[in-house]
Amino acid sequence: MIVARRDGRPIAAAINLRNAHTLYGRHWGALESWPGLHFETCYYQALDYCIAHQLQVYEAGAQGEHKLARGFLPVTTWSAHWLAHAEFSDAVAYFLARETQGVGRYIDELTAHSPFRKTLPE
Repeated sequence: MIVARRDGRPIAAAINLRNAHTLYGRHWGALESWPGLHFETCYYQALDYCIAHQLQVYEAGAQGEHKLARGFLPVTTWSAHWLAHAEFSDAVAYFLARETQGVGRYIDELTAHSPFRKTLPE
């Protein structure tokens, strides 16, 4: 967990999970709003942690075209849910089938705007 403090008092935190080679950014919250607080807490400090602990990958979590400018390319993420009510489960499954296609197109669009060079100069 990365905690941001002001005057010794916690004002924001990012919870990350890790395994032997990857840090997974997952949850963030703040009690105050400060310019750059989200990115410092969720990205820059997490990257610093990855470097210090020689982790190979930082998966910064779902959502956010703002991540392109910080060098994060979109990746497909997964979640698993069980819904007890069959009709509600069917409705969610119907939505997710359509949503999956839209997200795939959006990932393709964002990837096309990657900040990284696609080919090396000759």
